[in-house]
Amino acid sequence: MGCMVGLAVGFIAWFLMRYLVAGIYTVDQNERAVKTILGRAERLGDVLADDPAAQLSPEERERYVYPALRVIPPGGPYFKWPWEKIHKVTVATQTMNMAQDLESPSANHNGTVLEAVTKDQLNTGLTGQIRWRVAEHNLYAFLFGVKLPIVHVMGYFISILRERIANFEAPATRAAGISQNPDAAVVTGVSINDLRKNLRDLNELMHRECQSSALRYGVVLDASLITGIDPPADVESALAAINTAHNQVSSDKSLAQASADQTIVQSRRAVEIETLKAQAEVEPLLALAEQLRRLKASGPRALTTYVRNERLRLYSGAEKVVMQMEEPR
Repeated sequence: MGCMVGLAVGFIAWFLMRYLVAGIYTVDQNERAVKTILGRAERLGDVLADDPAAQLSPEERERYVYPALRVIPPGGPYFKWPWEKIHKVTVATQTMNMAQDLESPSANHNGTVLEAVTKDQLNTGLTGQIRWRVAEHNLYAFLFGVKLPIVHVMGYFISILRERIANFEAPATRAAGISQNPDAAVVTGVSINDLRKNLRDLNELMHRECQSSALRYGVVLDASLITGIDPPADVESALAAINTAHNQVSSDKSLAQASADQTIVQSRRAVEIETLKAQAEVEPLLALAEQLRRLKASGPRALTTYVRNERLRLYSGAEKVVMQMEEPR
């Protein structure tokens, strides 16, 4: 009898520890949790693919129809029954090498360089990082939509990146010439040069193209940071030679333009100086002409009197006067 009582007490203690005490859990500050009851998550009924901001085609909206789930916020302690299961995910932003292959670590030169082909058929290597985080508003897609969501997202990102690299063209305002982009140090029209010069535009383009990843896979791509684009060594040396020649030509053109601009400025200043000198010489003559016109208008003998007075003034200041005598008739 005592043995049966001991077994019963032991069973009750085991049950309490196994299913009641172990059912208490907490959620960390950088985590979110979803509870499933007999394998089914608690749903709120909203369809995320109906978001008007989603960049999805009508066909994709029907394919990626995921319900919103009740998300357990950080805190606790919480309690779950034995037939319930808690799925925790971290929502902190994480950084990952864009060349890393989670399914095959030896791929892409052991996860260091991602290869892509440019529009002029040059095989180039890309280096950089991706910042991503779990979409808190679409945990269903991350937890239950696909088996390995980050693997799907990396494949999705790399496919878009390679397609953009293969069709990338520099913006027209930057490819038009040096006069519109004085900071250009390489030749435009060469795909690798265009990509290197427009890394920021390429990163922004990838960010826009991958905005729908949150609705597809429950992963938000915060940013793609492509930091390097390196062609093969033989192509790199050829590009260096082309860029050096281009920079030399650009330097010569700049020097010639500067010399021409300086000559034009100096010519304009010389014209201005000579114009001011001519005006300075003309002004007294104009003033004298105006004075004589007014004298003439004041009376018929005014000019004769003015000429006589001026002659006397000149005579008074002269030491010697040479006068022409009229020949006798």
